[in-house]
Parts: sequence; C-alpha cells; structure tokens
Amino acid sequence: MLKLRLHNTLSRQLEVFKPQQPPVVGLYTCGPTVYNYAHLGNLRAYVFSDLLKRTLLYNGYEVKHIMNITDVGHLTDDADAGEDKVEIRAEREGKSAWEIADFYIKAFKDDLRTLNIIPPTTYCRATEYIQEQIELAQILEQKGYLYRISDGLYFDTSLVPDYNKLSHLPLEKLKEGARIDKNPEKRHPTDFAVWKFSPLGQKRQMEWDSPWGKGFPGWHLECAAMSLKLLAGHLDIHTGGVDHINVHHTNEIAQAEAATGKPFFHYWLHNAFLNIAGGKKMAKSGANFLTLKVAVIDEGWLPLAYRYACLEVHYRKPMEYSKASLAAADQALKGLYREVAALGGEMGEVSPLFREKFVEAINHDLNSPQALAVLFEVLRSQLSNKDKLATIKNFDEIFGLDLIGGGQHYLEMLTNIPPAVQALFNKRQLAREAQDFPLADELRRQLAEAGYGVEDGPGGSRLTPLF
Repeated sequence: MLKLRLHNTLSRQLEVFKPQQPPVVGLYTCGPTVYNYAHLGNLRAYVFSDLLKRTLLYNGYEVKHIMNITDVGHLTDDADAGEDKVEIRAEREGKSAWEIADFYIKAFKDDLRTLNIIPPTTYCRATEYIQEQIELAQILEQKGYLYRISDGLYFDTSLVPDYNKLSHLPLEKLKEGARIDKNPEKRHPTDFAVWKFSPLGQKRQMEWDSPWGKGFPGWHLECAAMSLKLLAGHLDIHTGGVDHINVHHTNEIAQAEAATGKPFFHYWLHNAFLNIAGGKKMAKSGANFLTLKVAVIDEGWLPLAYRYACLEVHYRKPMEYSKASLAAADQALKGLYREVAALGGEMGEVSPLFREKFVEAINHDLNSPQALAVLFEVLRSQLSNKDKLATIKNFDEIFGLDLIGGGQHYLEMLTNIPPAVQALFNKRQLAREAQDFPLADELRRQLAEAGYGVEDGPGGSRLTPLF
C-alpha cells in the first residue's frame, strides 16, 4: 500500500506519516466550546478529522482519539480578556453554566452522529481535568516560565526561542495578528494567561482553589494538559482549524514543550474555513451563523449531503457555503444512492486496480475530491455489478456516506410505495392529463411531504424517493 503522506503545518511540507509507537496512533482533535450550537464551519473541522481518522484506520492503524470539550476558560476575545463564553450564555438563559455545557455537549454529539462521524475514544471536559492543569502550571512556574500580574499567571513567551515555529510568521507580525486585548501589565504582547484569578468581589460559577488562589485555567492550558495526560507516548497528530495556528496551538506547544523539554505533537493538520459567498468566514458571532438543522435538515436535504459537500473540497482549501452548492450535493448523493441500489445486493470482490487508484488519492494528504472521482470511475467501469458493490463498500470506509445502506433504503422506498403515495401519484397523473397544472403542483408538494419526488420526462412520469 502506498505510504500515507500528510501536510504538516509545522514543516509546511508533505511528509510520510510515521507514528511513534505503531500500530497505535494518537490523534487529538480540538473540540467545541459549548456555549452554543456548532455551525457548519465548526462541523467541517470534525468531518475533516473524521476523514483523517478513517484513513488511518483504513491504513491498518489503531487510533486512540481524544477530543476536548471546552466548558470553562474560553473568554470572549479568544484569549485572556473579556468574560467566559459559557457563563455569559448561562446568565442570558437563566441557567447554570453546568446546564448550558451539558445541553450543548448533547447537541454537538447529536450533530456528529447525524454526520456519521465516528466518536472519539475519549471526550475530555476541561472541568474534569482541573488538577492536571494546575499541576502543569506548577511545573511551568517552577521552571521560571510564569509571572504573576493582577488578573492571573502569565506565560513569558520571550523565553521560548522558537515560539513562532508553527505559525512561520515573524514575531512582530504574530503580535499584530494575535487576537489579544492589550494589557499594560503583560511583559510581551504574545504572553498569555495560564491561570486566571477570579475577579475580586465576584463569585464565578466555575472556579477552583489553586496554589495561587481561587480561579480558573486559561484556554490554552487545557489542551496541553489533557493531551499530555491521555496520549502519553502517542503524541502523533493534532488537528484543528487554521484559526488556531497563530495563537491557540502556538501556545499549546509553548507550554507543553517548556514543561516536558520534549517535542509536543509531531504532526499538525489544519482545515481551512467554510466561507459564505464573498469569502467571509462563518462565525458564531456573525449573522452568518448556520447550523446543520437550519441550513440542511430544515431545507429537506439529506444531512449526509453536507458531509458529501465537504468531501468535494480538499480540507486545506476554503469551502464556500451556498444553498445552491448544498442542493447540488444533496442531488449528487441521492444519485449515488440510486446507482448503488441499481447494482443489486450481491457482493463480489474489491477491484485491486481501483483500490490502488483510490489509495493513491486518499493517502496523498487526504485528497477526498480525487478519491470521489475514483468512485465515479468504478460506477462507469466494466466491472461486474457485484464487484462494483464490493469496491464501493470498501471506499465508503473512508467516505462515511452510508452508500450501501442508503442504496438499500432507496430500493426499499422504490419497491414498497405506500398505497396513499401511489394514489396521490395517480391523481396527479390525471390532473396533468386534464392540464390542471395548479392541482398537479399541489399534489407534487403533498408527495414531497410524504418523501417522494416526481420526475417528468418524454416517456412519462415516475416516482423517486427523496429520503
């Protein structure tokens, strides 16, 4: 099998992947801050990390996958100033911070399930690893990396000679780009909070005793502490969005390597943004906030159509959201289901020729668009139907589009049309013959509500499942 090659943000090169202790691979995915629903841009990151995980499994590795849940410490400027996002939401909704976190954790997991994303080996909530975070901060303090100012303990980034090795930006430019509120007490603009003190005279919902007084961990501390704890010996791959490179992931590396004296993760992979028309990033703070339910499910499209749309674009390239693109992805996926259903149910052998082409695509930095092209080559090929089916099933271990199950469901809907649906269809046929087109359109709408579309052509009309 062709070796897996991945683009490492750390080296900015395509590298042959070599885990530290094969066959186990340690994978850490930056998870959500649970103060709101995940939007489509957030979910693109998890489709990407799932594609990576499935590719690792396809290559015969055992994947130990950790995903953090940020339920404390992520402040409104994404750095060290402002208020805690979870606590703000709690106050707004008249609930406790714990209730808010629990609600949005469940919503997030529901979205992952709907998109057929394999759950991680372990979800780790920041609030469940406070002791580990305090212990990491103590090590950093003992080694002289921390200093105290009025609102917390801060990491002195000037003590890390290669602080900008992930961003590859000159330090001055990194300072300008860092979304950090100016704090005159900080020694350097890029210094960041490791432990924040609870404000005087104010009791936070989420705060803990520490050697430095009551407070809570800085946002960047949690991922470093939890990955060192849960992936010891397997710090292989860390993933996240490109917006994490310059601040969050840079600060994770600084803390972890200062504390341990060893390299942190060996491979850093980052997905590009999902943009709306015009190139603007989709964000929770913007008016372009679209959830899976609102943007896909409520439109009547298959949820996995969004997964398909993500696979059509390489993970390192920006992806543009539009209703038209999602509608096209929905139609393309339904078309795949129809074609798979037409192959029958007998399973043959996986084609070595097409599997080799498929592996060449997916093992070249997860080139899912090229891998999809190989899938369509299989469908157009001279392979027997049963060998096509076996090959497609094999490829779907990577795609996660439920191609076999979706095809079977399509076939079931086509061969077991409910009598009421058939009656609506017959009535519409009569309406068309009588040229009563308003009635025909109304009956088409009723059929769509029942889960069936109508395709009108020169040879007549036919029912087609909408799923």
